[in-house]
Amino acid sequence: MIKVSIITIGDELLIGQVIDTNSAWMAQELNKSGIKVNRRVAVGDDWNEIWKALDEESENADVILITGGLGPTADDITKPLLCEYFNGKMIVSQEALDNVIHIFENIHKRPVTERNRKQAEVPDTCKVIVNTRGTAPCMWFEKDKKIFVSMPGVPHEMKGLMEDNIIPELSKIFTLPFISHRTLVTYGIGESSLADKIQNFENALPAHIKLAYLPNYGIVRLRLTSIGTNKENTEREIENLFQQLQEEVKEFLVTNEDIPMEKVVGQLLLENNKTISTAESCTGGYMAHLLTSIPGSSAYFDGSMVTYSYKAKEKLLGVKNETLINYGAVSEEVVKEMATGLLQKMNTDYVIAVSGIMGPGGGTPEKPVGTVWVAVANDAKIVTKVFHFRFDRQKNIQLTAMNALNLMRLFILENK
Repeated sequence: MIKVSIITIGDELLIGQVIDTNSAWMAQELNKSGIKVNRRVAVGDDWNEIWKALDEESENADVILITGGLGPTADDITKPLLCEYFNGKMIVSQEALDNVIHIFENIHKRPVTERNRKQAEVPDTCKVIVNTRGTAPCMWFEKDKKIFVSMPGVPHEMKGLMEDNIIPELSKIFTLPFISHRTLVTYGIGESSLADKIQNFENALPAHIKLAYLPNYGIVRLRLTSIGTNKENTEREIENLFQQLQEEVKEFLVTNEDIPMEKVVGQLLLENNKTISTAESCTGGYMAHLLTSIPGSSAYFDGSMVTYSYKAKEKLLGVKNETLINYGAVSEEVVKEMATGLLQKMNTDYVIAVSGIMGPGGGTPEKPVGTVWVAVANDAKIVTKVFHFRFDRQKNIQLTAMNALNLMRLFILENK
Protein backbone atom coordinates (compact mmCIF):
# COMPACT_ATOMS: atom_id res chain seq x y z
CA MET A 1 0.00 0.00 0.00
CA ILE A 2 1.16 3.52 -0.80
CA LYS A 3 2.60 5.31 2.25
CA VAL A 4 1.96 9.00 2.79
CA SER A 5 3.45 11.49 5.24
CA ILE A 6 1.91 14.89 5.96
CA ILE A 7 4.08 17.81 7.03
CA THR A 8 2.31 20.92 8.32
CA ILE A 9 4.41 24.06 8.66
CA GLY A 10 3.95 27.10 10.91
CA ASP A 11 4.99 28.40 14.32
CA GLU A 12 1.31 29.05 15.05
CA LEU A 13 0.68 25.29 15.04
CA LEU A 14 3.37 24.59 17.64
CA ILE A 15 2.29 27.29 20.08
CA GLY A 16 -1.37 26.28 19.84
CA GLN A 17 -2.49 29.55 18.28
CA VAL A 18 -3.97 27.62 15.36
CA ILE A 19 -5.32 24.07 15.53
CA ASP A 20 -4.03 21.79 12.77
CA THR A 21 -7.26 20.70 11.09
CA ASN A 22 -5.54 20.33 7.70
CA SER A 23 -3.76 17.05 8.35
CA ALA A 24 -6.85 15.48 9.94
CA TRP A 25 -9.00 16.36 6.95
CA MET A 26 -6.32 15.21 4.51
CA ALA A 27 -5.95 11.87 6.27
CA GLN A 28 -9.72 11.27 6.15
CA GLU A 29 -9.98 12.07 2.46
CA LEU A 30 -6.91 10.07 1.50
CA ASN A 31 -8.17 7.08 3.46
CA LYS A 32 -11.42 7.11 1.50
CA SER A 33 -9.35 6.63 -1.66
CA GLY A 34 -7.32 3.75 -0.27
CA ILE A 35 -4.29 5.88 0.59
CA LYS A 36 -2.86 5.31 4.05
CA VAL A 37 -1.26 8.13 6.04
CA ASN A 38 1.63 6.70 8.03
CA ARG A 39 2.84 9.86 9.76
CA ARG A 40 1.74 13.41 10.49
CA VAL A 41 4.44 15.90 11.45
CA ALA A 42 4.16 19.56 12.47
CA VAL A 43 7.20 21.85 12.29
CA GLY A 44 7.72 25.55 12.88
CA ASP A 45 8.94 28.20 10.46
CA ASP A 46 12.50 27.02 10.87
CA TRP A 47 14.70 26.24 7.86
CA ASN A 48 16.63 23.40 9.50
CA GLU A 49 13.54 21.75 10.99
CA ILE A 50 11.66 21.81 7.68
CA TRP A 51 14.69 20.40 5.82
CA LYS A 52 15.09 17.68 8.42
CA ALA A 53 11.40 16.78 8.19
CA LEU A 54 11.64 16.45 4.40
CA ASP A 55 14.64 14.13 4.73
CA GLU A 56 13.05 11.97 7.44
CA GLU A 57 9.63 11.66 5.84
CA SER A 58 11.07 10.78 2.42
CA GLU A 59 12.74 7.81 4.12
CA ASN A 60 9.39 6.56 5.39
CA ALA A 61 6.89 7.46 2.68
CA ASP A 62 6.22 7.33 -1.05
CA VAL A 63 4.38 10.66 -1.01
CA ILE A 64 5.06 13.67 1.19
CA LEU A 65 2.26 16.23 1.37
CA ILE A 66 3.24 19.65 2.72
CA THR A 67 0.97 22.53 3.78
CA GLY A 68 1.85 26.03 4.95
CA GLY A 69 4.58 28.61 4.61
CA LEU A 70 3.69 29.78 1.08
CA GLY A 71 2.46 33.29 1.85
CA PRO A 72 3.96 36.59 0.62
CA THR A 73 5.59 37.62 3.92
CA ALA A 74 9.16 37.16 5.17
CA ASP A 75 8.32 34.35 7.58
CA ASP A 76 7.00 32.17 4.74
CA ILE A 77 10.16 30.25 3.89
CA THR A 78 8.79 27.02 2.42
CA LYS A 79 9.13 28.05 -1.24
CA PRO A 80 12.80 29.19 -1.17
CA LEU A 81 13.66 26.14 0.93
CA LEU A 82 12.03 23.80 -1.59
CA CYS A 83 13.87 25.58 -4.38
CA GLU A 84 17.19 24.77 -2.72
CA TYR A 85 16.14 21.29 -1.59
CA PHE A 86 15.32 20.28 -5.16
CA ASN A 87 18.31 22.11 -6.71
CA GLY A 88 16.23 24.59 -8.64
CA LYS A 89 16.12 28.29 -9.37
CA MET A 90 13.23 30.67 -9.02
CA ILE A 91 11.25 31.55 -12.14
CA VAL A 92 7.90 33.22 -12.74
CA SER A 93 5.14 30.78 -13.65
CA GLN A 94 2.92 32.50 -16.21
CA GLU A 95 0.02 30.23 -15.24
CA ALA A 96 0.36 31.21 -11.59
CA LEU A 97 0.79 34.90 -12.46
CA ASP A 98 -2.33 34.92 -14.62
CA ASN A 99 -4.22 33.39 -11.68
CA VAL A 100 -2.92 36.07 -9.27
CA ILE A 101 -3.91 38.86 -11.66
CA HIS A 102 -7.34 37.35 -12.21
CA ILE A 103 -8.01 37.02 -8.46
CA PHE A 104 -6.97 40.59 -7.62
CA GLU A 105 -8.39 42.42 -10.61
CA ASN A 106 -11.60 40.46 -11.22
CA ILE A 107 -12.53 39.14 -7.76
CA HIS A 108 -11.00 41.50 -5.18
CA LYS A 109 -11.18 44.51 -7.52
CA ARG A 110 -7.78 45.67 -6.29
CA PRO A 111 -4.52 46.40 -8.12
CA VAL A 112 -1.81 43.74 -8.08
CA THR A 113 1.23 44.75 -6.04
CA GLU A 114 4.79 43.55 -6.51
CA ARG A 115 4.43 41.44 -3.35
CA ASN A 116 1.37 39.79 -4.87
CA ARG A 117 3.25 39.08 -8.11
CA LYS A 118 5.99 37.30 -6.17
CA GLN A 119 3.42 34.65 -5.31
CA ALA A 120 3.81 33.46 -8.91
CA GLU A 121 7.52 32.69 -8.43
CA VAL A 122 8.24 28.96 -8.22
CA PRO A 123 11.26 26.65 -8.44
CA ASP A 124 11.88 25.54 -12.01
CA THR A 125 12.15 21.94 -10.78
CA CYS A 126 8.44 21.70 -9.92
CA LYS A 127 5.23 21.16 -11.83
CA VAL A 128 2.82 23.99 -11.03
CA ILE A 129 -0.79 23.23 -10.15
CA VAL A 130 -2.84 26.42 -10.25
CA ASN A 131 -4.66 27.22 -7.02
CA THR A 132 -7.98 28.62 -8.25
CA ARG A 133 -9.05 29.44 -4.68
CA GLY A 134 -6.00 31.56 -3.82
CA THR A 135 -2.78 33.14 -5.03
CA ALA A 136 -0.18 30.66 -3.69
CA PRO A 137 0.37 27.95 -6.33
CA CYS A 138 0.65 24.26 -5.53
CA MET A 139 4.03 22.73 -6.42
CA TRP A 140 4.61 19.08 -7.35
CA PHE A 141 8.19 17.73 -7.10
CA GLU A 142 9.64 14.27 -7.79
CA LYS A 143 12.95 13.05 -6.42
CA ASP A 144 14.39 9.52 -6.04
CA LYS A 145 11.00 8.02 -7.01
CA LYS A 146 9.29 9.98 -4.22
CA ILE A 147 6.58 12.60 -4.74
CA PHE A 148 6.52 15.85 -2.78
CA VAL A 149 3.51 18.18 -3.02
CA SER A 150 3.55 21.61 -1.41
CA MET A 151 0.18 23.29 -0.85
CA PRO A 152 -0.93 26.50 0.89
CA GLY A 153 -1.98 26.18 4.50
CA VAL A 154 -5.32 27.96 4.06
CA PRO A 155 -7.81 25.09 4.57
CA HIS A 156 -10.24 26.15 1.85
CA GLU A 157 -7.43 26.37 -0.71
CA MET A 158 -5.78 23.11 0.35
CA LYS A 159 -9.07 21.21 0.18
CA GLY A 160 -9.75 22.38 -3.36
CA LEU A 161 -6.31 21.26 -4.50
CA MET A 162 -6.60 17.89 -2.78
CA GLU A 163 -10.06 17.14 -4.14
CA ASP A 164 -9.57 18.43 -7.68
CA ASN A 165 -5.92 17.62 -8.34
CA ILE A 166 -3.80 15.73 -5.82
CA ILE A 167 -5.99 12.73 -4.95
CA PRO A 168 -7.10 12.15 -8.57
CA GLU A 169 -3.47 12.29 -9.72
CA LEU A 170 -2.25 9.89 -7.03
CA SER A 171 -5.08 7.53 -7.95
CA LYS A 172 -3.74 7.43 -11.51
CA ILE A 173 -0.13 6.83 -10.49
CA PHE A 174 -0.63 4.15 -7.84
CA THR A 175 -2.70 0.96 -7.76
CA LEU A 176 -4.87 1.54 -4.72
CA PRO A 177 -6.79 -0.97 -2.62
CA PHE A 178 -10.48 -0.55 -1.91
CA ILE A 179 -11.28 0.61 1.62
CA SER A 180 -14.78 0.27 3.05
CA HIS A 181 -15.97 1.82 6.31
CA ARG A 182 -19.19 1.27 8.25
CA THR A 183 -19.87 3.34 11.36
CA LEU A 184 -22.64 3.28 13.94
CA VAL A 185 -23.29 5.53 16.92
CA THR A 186 -24.09 4.37 20.45
CA TYR A 187 -25.22 6.28 23.53
CA GLY A 188 -25.58 5.32 27.18
CA ILE A 189 -22.64 2.96 27.54
CA GLY A 190 -18.96 3.73 28.11
CA GLU A 191 -16.13 2.63 25.84
CA SER A 192 -14.77 -0.05 28.18
CA SER A 193 -18.20 -1.51 28.91
CA LEU A 194 -18.98 -1.54 25.21
CA ALA A 195 -15.69 -3.35 24.51
CA ASP A 196 -16.60 -6.01 27.10
CA LYS A 197 -20.04 -6.41 25.59
CA ILE A 198 -18.80 -7.05 22.04
CA GLN A 199 -15.53 -8.82 22.91
CA ASN A 200 -16.53 -12.12 21.27
CA PHE A 201 -17.62 -10.31 18.10
CA GLU A 202 -14.36 -8.37 17.94
CA ASN A 203 -12.20 -11.45 18.58
CA ALA A 204 -13.90 -13.29 15.72
CA LEU A 205 -13.20 -10.58 13.12
CA PRO A 206 -10.95 -11.56 10.18
CA ALA A 207 -7.43 -10.10 10.32
CA HIS A 208 -8.11 -7.66 7.46
CA ILE A 209 -11.11 -6.10 9.22
CA LYS A 210 -10.52 -3.67 12.06
CA LEU A 211 -12.90 -2.31 14.70
CA ALA A 212 -12.26 1.18 16.08
CA TYR A 213 -13.80 2.79 19.17
CA LEU A 214 -14.33 6.56 18.83
CA PRO A 215 -15.72 8.07 22.08
CA ASN A 216 -16.81 11.70 22.30
CA TYR A 217 -19.15 13.55 24.69
CA GLY A 218 -21.11 10.56 25.96
CA ILE A 219 -21.29 8.95 22.53
CA VAL A 220 -19.18 6.04 21.28
CA ARG A 221 -18.90 5.53 17.53
CA LEU A 222 -17.93 2.05 16.35
CA ARG A 223 -16.23 1.88 12.97
CA LEU A 224 -15.60 -1.28 10.98
CA THR A 225 -12.94 -0.98 8.28
CA SER A 226 -12.13 -3.52 5.59
CA ILE A 227 -9.33 -3.36 3.02
CA GLY A 228 -9.51 -5.47 -0.13
CA THR A 229 -8.82 -5.57 -3.85
CA ASN A 230 -12.38 -6.38 -4.93
CA LYS A 231 -14.96 -3.71 -4.16
CA GLU A 232 -18.01 -5.98 -4.37
CA ASN A 233 -16.58 -8.72 -2.14
CA THR A 234 -15.20 -6.22 0.38
CA GLU A 235 -18.51 -4.39 0.72
CA ARG A 236 -20.52 -7.59 0.98
CA GLU A 237 -18.32 -8.96 3.75
CA ILE A 238 -18.28 -5.79 5.82
CA GLU A 239 -22.04 -5.27 5.40
CA ASN A 240 -22.74 -8.73 6.86
CA LEU A 241 -20.48 -8.01 9.83
CA PHE A 242 -22.00 -4.55 10.27
CA GLN A 243 -25.45 -6.09 10.57
CA GLN A 244 -24.11 -8.40 13.29
CA LEU A 245 -22.54 -5.49 15.12
CA GLN A 246 -25.81 -3.55 15.12
CA GLU A 247 -27.54 -6.54 16.68
CA GLU A 248 -24.83 -6.78 19.36
CA VAL A 249 -25.37 -3.16 20.49
CA LYS A 250 -29.06 -2.68 19.60
CA GLU A 251 -30.11 -1.47 23.07
CA PHE A 252 -27.60 1.41 22.84
CA LEU A 253 -27.83 2.08 19.10
CA VAL A 254 -28.54 5.68 18.07
CA THR A 255 -27.99 5.39 14.32
CA ASN A 256 -26.23 3.13 11.83
CA GLU A 257 -24.85 6.16 10.01
CA ASP A 258 -21.75 8.20 10.80
CA ILE A 259 -23.67 11.36 11.59
CA PRO A 260 -23.85 13.65 14.67
CA MET A 261 -26.69 13.62 17.19
CA GLU A 262 -28.09 16.91 15.89
CA LYS A 263 -28.55 15.37 12.45
CA VAL A 264 -30.20 12.28 13.94
CA VAL A 265 -32.74 14.52 15.69
CA GLY A 266 -33.22 16.55 12.52
CA GLN A 267 -33.91 13.44 10.46
CA LEU A 268 -36.53 12.27 12.96
CA LEU A 269 -38.25 15.65 12.81
CA LEU A 270 -38.23 15.63 8.99
CA GLU A 271 -39.56 12.07 8.82
CA ASN A 272 -42.46 13.00 11.11
CA ASN A 273 -43.02 16.49 9.65
CA LYS A 274 -42.48 18.08 13.08
CA THR A 275 -40.82 21.27 14.32
CA ILE A 276 -38.65 22.13 17.31
CA SER A 277 -37.41 25.14 19.28
CA THR A 278 -35.04 25.52 22.22
CA ALA A 279 -34.96 27.52 25.45
CA GLU A 280 -31.35 27.79 26.57
CA SER A 281 -29.83 29.15 29.73
CA CYS A 282 -26.49 27.50 30.49
CA THR A 283 -25.77 26.50 26.87
CA GLY A 284 -26.14 30.08 25.60
CA GLY A 285 -27.50 29.10 22.20
CA TYR A 286 -25.13 26.19 21.59
CA MET A 287 -27.98 23.73 20.95
CA ALA A 288 -29.44 26.09 18.37
CA HIS A 289 -26.01 26.34 16.77
CA LEU A 290 -25.75 22.55 16.51
CA LEU A 291 -29.23 22.15 15.06
CA THR A 292 -28.77 24.92 12.49
CA SER A 293 -25.34 23.62 11.43
CA ILE A 294 -27.20 20.91 9.49
CA PRO A 295 -28.19 21.95 5.95
CA GLY A 296 -31.95 22.10 5.54
CA SER A 297 -32.62 22.59 9.25
CA SER A 298 -34.96 25.50 8.50
CA ALA A 299 -37.55 22.84 7.62
CA TYR A 300 -37.84 21.82 11.28
CA PHE A 301 -36.02 24.33 13.51
CA ASP A 302 -38.04 27.47 14.26
CA GLY A 303 -35.80 29.30 16.71
CA SER A 304 -34.31 29.64 20.17
CA MET A 305 -34.64 31.84 23.23
CA VAL A 306 -31.43 32.33 25.18
CA THR A 307 -32.80 33.23 28.60
CA TYR A 308 -29.71 33.52 30.74
CA SER A 309 -30.98 35.70 33.58
CA TYR A 310 -33.96 35.46 35.92
CA LYS A 311 -35.38 38.54 34.16
CA ALA A 312 -35.16 36.94 30.72
CA LYS A 313 -36.75 33.71 31.93
CA GLU A 314 -39.64 35.64 33.43
CA LYS A 315 -40.14 38.14 30.61
CA LEU A 316 -39.62 35.90 27.58
CA LEU A 317 -40.80 32.50 28.81
CA GLY A 318 -43.24 33.40 31.58
CA VAL A 319 -41.33 31.59 34.32
CA LYS A 320 -42.84 32.67 37.66
CA ASN A 321 -40.67 34.79 39.92
CA GLU A 322 -41.69 32.71 42.94
CA THR A 323 -40.55 29.54 41.17
CA LEU A 324 -37.13 31.06 40.57
CA ILE A 325 -36.89 32.35 44.16
CA ASN A 326 -38.10 29.14 45.79
CA TYR A 327 -36.26 26.59 43.65
CA GLY A 328 -33.47 28.47 41.85
CA ALA A 329 -32.88 28.68 38.10
CA VAL A 330 -31.25 25.24 38.06
CA SER A 331 -34.23 23.14 39.02
CA GLU A 332 -36.82 20.79 37.61
CA GLU A 333 -39.58 23.29 38.33
CA VAL A 334 -37.89 26.05 36.31
CA VAL A 335 -37.07 23.97 33.21
CA LYS A 336 -40.66 22.73 33.18
CA GLU A 337 -41.94 26.31 33.14
CA MET A 338 -39.32 27.23 30.53
CA ALA A 339 -40.56 24.40 28.30
CA THR A 340 -44.21 25.29 28.81
CA GLY A 341 -43.54 28.95 28.09
CA LEU A 342 -41.59 28.12 24.95
CA LEU A 343 -44.40 25.91 23.62
CA GLN A 344 -46.79 28.81 24.03
CA LYS A 345 -44.44 31.37 22.46
CA MET A 346 -43.06 29.33 19.56
CA ASN A 347 -45.94 26.92 18.93
CA THR A 348 -43.57 24.18 17.75
CA ASP A 349 -44.31 20.47 18.04
CA TYR A 350 -41.37 19.85 20.39
CA VAL A 351 -39.23 21.96 22.71
CA ILE A 352 -36.04 21.51 24.72
CA ALA A 353 -35.27 23.62 27.81
CA VAL A 354 -31.98 23.57 29.72
CA SER A 355 -30.66 25.30 32.82
CA GLY A 356 -27.44 24.48 34.65
CA ILE A 357 -24.18 25.53 36.28
CA MET A 358 -21.29 25.30 33.82
CA GLY A 359 -18.51 26.57 36.06
CA PRO A 360 -15.88 27.18 37.08
CA GLY A 361 -17.80 29.14 39.73
CA GLY A 362 -21.42 29.29 40.81
CA GLY A 363 -21.77 25.86 42.38
CA THR A 364 -23.07 25.05 45.85
CA PRO A 365 -22.95 21.88 47.96
CA GLU A 366 -26.56 21.16 46.93
CA LYS A 367 -25.98 22.08 43.28
CA PRO A 368 -22.31 21.66 42.39
CA VAL A 369 -20.75 22.81 39.13
CA GLY A 370 -21.97 20.54 36.34
CA THR A 371 -25.53 20.22 37.63
CA VAL A 372 -27.96 20.52 34.73
CA TRP A 373 -31.71 20.15 34.42
CA VAL A 374 -33.22 19.36 31.02
CA ALA A 375 -36.86 19.29 29.96
CA VAL A 376 -38.20 17.99 26.64
CA ALA A 377 -41.85 18.40 25.82
CA ASN A 378 -44.74 18.53 23.41
CA ASP A 379 -48.21 19.88 24.08
CA ALA A 380 -49.21 16.65 25.85
CA LYS A 381 -46.22 15.65 27.93
CA ILE A 382 -43.06 16.93 29.65
CA VAL A 383 -40.08 14.74 30.54
CA THR A 384 -37.28 16.04 32.77
CA LYS A 385 -33.88 14.71 33.71
CA VAL A 386 -31.01 15.94 35.86
CA PHE A 387 -27.37 15.46 34.83
CA HIS A 388 -24.17 15.88 36.81
CA PHE A 389 -21.09 16.67 34.72
CA ARG A 390 -17.61 17.14 36.11
CA PHE A 391 -15.53 18.83 33.46
CA ASP A 392 -14.51 22.35 32.43
CA ARG A 393 -17.02 24.94 31.28
CA GLN A 394 -16.79 24.25 27.55
CA LYS A 395 -17.05 20.49 27.87
CA ASN A 396 -19.96 20.82 30.31
CA ILE A 397 -21.79 22.94 27.72
CA GLN A 398 -21.11 20.40 24.99
CA LEU A 399 -22.20 17.49 27.16
CA THR A 400 -25.37 19.34 28.15
CA ALA A 401 -26.29 19.91 24.52
CA MET A 402 -25.52 16.34 23.49
CA ASN A 403 -27.49 14.78 26.35
CA ALA A 404 -30.42 17.14 25.85
CA LEU A 405 -30.56 16.28 22.14
CA ASN A 406 -30.44 12.58 22.94
CA LEU A 407 -33.26 12.99 25.46
CA MET A 408 -35.25 14.69 22.70
CA ARG A 409 -34.41 11.84 20.29
CA LEU A 410 -35.85 9.30 22.71
CA PHE A 411 -38.86 11.53 23.39
CA ILE A 412 -39.67 11.81 19.68
CA LEU A 413 -39.40 8.05 19.22
CA GLU A 414 -41.77 7.46 22.12
CA ASN A 415 -44.23 10.29 21.33
CA LYS A 416 -44.56 10.50 17.56
